[in-house]
Amino acid sequence: MPEHQDQLNMAQLRGKFPALAKDWTFFDNAGGSQTLQGAIDRIVEFLTHRDVQIGGSYEISLAAADALMQGRKAAQLLVNADRPEEIVFGPSTTVLTQTLAAAMRSQFSPGDEVIVTHADHESNIGPWDRLQEFGVVIKVWPFDPDTGQLSLDQLAPLMTERTKLVCIHHVSNILGQINPVAEITDFVHARGAKICVDGVAYAPHRAIDVTGWDVDYYIFSLYKCYGPHTAIMYGKYDLLADLDGLYHYFYGKDKVPGKLEPGNPNYELAYATTAVVEYLQELGAGSGRAALEAGFAAIARQEQVLTDKLLAWLNTRNDCTVIGPAENPDNSRVPTIAFRFDGLNSGAVARAMDAHRVAIRFGDFHSRRLVEGLGETHGDGVLRVSMVHYNTVAEIDKLTAGLDQVVRSLREEVSA
Repeated sequence: MPEHQDQLNMAQLRGKFPALAKDWTFFDNAGGSQTLQGAIDRIVEFLTHRDVQIGGSYEISLAAADALMQGRKAAQLLVNADRPEEIVFGPSTTVLTQTLAAAMRSQFSPGDEVIVTHADHESNIGPWDRLQEFGVVIKVWPFDPDTGQLSLDQLAPLMTERTKLVCIHHVSNILGQINPVAEITDFVHARGAKICVDGVAYAPHRAIDVTGWDVDYYIFSLYKCYGPHTAIMYGKYDLLADLDGLYHYFYGKDKVPGKLEPGNPNYELAYATTAVVEYLQELGAGSGRAALEAGFAAIARQEQVLTDKLLAWLNTRNDCTVIGPAENPDNSRVPTIAFRFDGLNSGAVARAMDAHRVAIRFGDFHSRRLVEGLGETHGDGVLRVSMVHYNTVAEIDKLTAGLDQVVRSLREEVSA
């Protein structure tokens, strides 16, 4: 691979994201990626031609129902589920995880155990933590702050015959390291528990394979994966059928996934999922699941260049600390990179970058327990640059030039 050269036809693919025509450089993609024009077109098409409630016998209602089913089937392909009914739509990963916790509540008895990790986003901690009100015991699986990974050696002593669920992140939205979900799932299942995976920080960067990994629940946000502001939860069909319903009393346990979508999902946003999948297949130069996987392989090649280039710049500085792994062997992390400049306020750095028309972010990114555990809450938290495949090598040059100027200026102010 040529060192630090774009690996995709950037002009062609960036043309599919209308917001990229602005003079801003978007390096806050882990907060929300830009939206495909195709997804916008699907939303407009639905609201123009199918904007009625599903369930009617008339033509337009049938067209609306068909659009929703197309969205489910697209999401099924996106995650490699066995059937479209295993797809639950919701407003966000946070809401869907709360939905899952509420629907599982009756499956827990006092003394049952749920294991979480504080390297996760709060959306996959808080809903489970609140089960303590009903006598559920919450245990914390520690992580290695240097590697960013979870170790099975540290999980093993936590698991007992009362462990019902293990909740993990596929990738930390700060540390960026990819955890071995299939290996962890095998370990958890062998000990009789289920697993819930927060896939938000992974989904824009690599192909999801819920069947191959054998996960029980997998949740991520489509608005961080090139679509509109909606989210997707996968669950094995039999497990979804066993959950308590959260809709009307006459929605029986077998009404999957409708019983978990009170008020019904947002039809037009679900429909937009079709455009996201089509775009990924186009990157893979084909159709079907194989093309989608090829598209993500192309994404990974571009993102490896971006990750390596930014890490190389950060590692050459003696006034900067990368939070989490500072290397990227075998492309084992995603291009979400958190760091701190010694002695400087992260918020001041990020706000100064606004003048350079470069969008980055600072804080704890709703992974507050992680940032607290790392001792990085001071100085407005950490800086985060989160890239995706539509970012370019030239944009990293713009970023680093801007950071160099901003840091120099802020240090001069401090020393004055």
